[in-house]
Amino acid sequence: MHERVLIIGAGIGGLCTALALAPTGRDIVMLERDPAPPRGDADQAFADWTRRGVGHLRHSHAFLARLRTIIRNEHPELHADLLAAGCRELGFEQMLTDLHRLDYKPQPTDRDFVVLTSRRTTLELVIRRYVERYPNIRIDSETFVRKLLTQHDPQGLRVVGVAVADANGPRDIIGDVVIDGGGRTSSCIEQLVEEGAPITEESESAGILYFTRHYRLRPGAQEPSRTKAGGTGDLGFLKFGLFPADNGCFSITLCTPEPELELRKAIVRPEAFDAICARLPGLAAWVDNSRAEGVSRVFGMGELHSRWRDIGGGETPAVLGYFAVGDSLIRTNPLYGRGCSFAAVTAYILRDVLVSSGDAADRIQAFQARVTDELQPYYLNMRDQDRAAIRRARQQLTPGYRPSLKSKLVKSFLEDGVNIAIRSDANLLREALRGFHMLEHPSAWLKRPDNLAKVMRYWITRRDNKADAYPPKPGPGRAELFQALGLAADADMIRA
Repeated sequence: MHERVLIIGAGIGGLCTALALAPTGRDIVMLERDPAPPRGDADQAFADWTRRGVGHLRHSHAFLARLRTIIRNEHPELHADLLAAGCRELGFEQMLTDLHRLDYKPQPTDRDFVVLTSRRTTLELVIRRYVERYPNIRIDSETFVRKLLTQHDPQGLRVVGVAVADANGPRDIIGDVVIDGGGRTSSCIEQLVEEGAPITEESESAGILYFTRHYRLRPGAQEPSRTKAGGTGDLGFLKFGLFPADNGCFSITLCTPEPELELRKAIVRPEAFDAICARLPGLAAWVDNSRAEGVSRVFGMGELHSRWRDIGGGETPAVLGYFAVGDSLIRTNPLYGRGCSFAAVTAYILRDVLVSSGDAADRIQAFQARVTDELQPYYLNMRDQDRAAIRRARQQLTPGYRPSLKSKLVKSFLEDGVNIAIRSDANLLREALRGFHMLEHPSAWLKRPDNLAKVMRYWITRRDNKADAYPPKPGPGRAELFQALGLAADADMIRA
């Protein structure tokens, strides 16, 4: 079917949609509010690309196996372009512990557990330049979408185009299909709701704030050797993650619960950020001044909300000719690294729906049904974990709090059973990674009787008989770290 498709936004969500639809032959116009990237290389893009519409542009990014596999299988030339630009692939063998390696036997499925990682600006730059090579795609930069153009049909509210403003002034653009990849700042769904579209939404705080700083290895320096102290960890009052990137760069993200006001205020200072990293065993060697130097300020990101929108409308379609992808449709906690993969999966669902049916009502309802089936399990899993983390953060700040027996048992099962089993058994690591990488339901692996039995055996094993499987303490306690930073450890305690 020959259709004109308008895509709002040329971020990851919009670009993934263009990747999915371009081979179908549709005429595609991408409308991007921000300037085009600079003509230079990845370093130039990181330094100079202005993207007001992407608040998390310079935070840590990685593509899970689900998205990396889509790129590799659907667009092998793009996959090659990303690697040529310096993007990194971290495979299954790099995730193995010393215990795994004792009896590790490679399996064909191991090649699918690969994380593609680099600076977000590099990922977006390379994908955009690849997309621009399609003759049926045009990207209009510095074009701000003011509103959707709608009309009321007998079937319901229909989107027929967009009203934009650019250097030549305001104008209308008509399209057969409008796809909203405008991200967190998009107001399209709010407009549709105001016009009567029965779009439903649930939203709640993720309970954390993000802080990221970028580093570059000094000339001749090598990345530290892998140790038992991992590059990720959770201290309760602080989470951290290390992200190797392209061209000798890497980033570190620190996350704090919302109630940790004093820590939040301190962490935005580069010297405090580095001081925290230097006290975390998994990060200290990376930020050693003889090995690497900080090359950015500390980027903060707050107001993190999980959000699930249903634009299908049930038996009666909520809207016709309009679809949303990426953060315009579903927002997730960046801690889980699923945002880009959600956007890509949604884009390819949309491709299949548009190809299989020309009826606008059938399309929107089939789209929402498939999105719900494919992605809602991951969303709900994330939401439940966020709620639990928020409870733990508040409990830690509550003087005299004592966990219940149930809480102690759950904590023990996770720390002394699940985590130890995954760190000891390579087959269980494979099983768990399938959910992590969005290759199956996130809880499916633990519901299999054989896997659960193994985990239970590890759980009931005496601690001294599984001592080698425990990782070292990920970092100092709250009081110790606060003292090192010159902060009052009781400043944020919750008073009765």
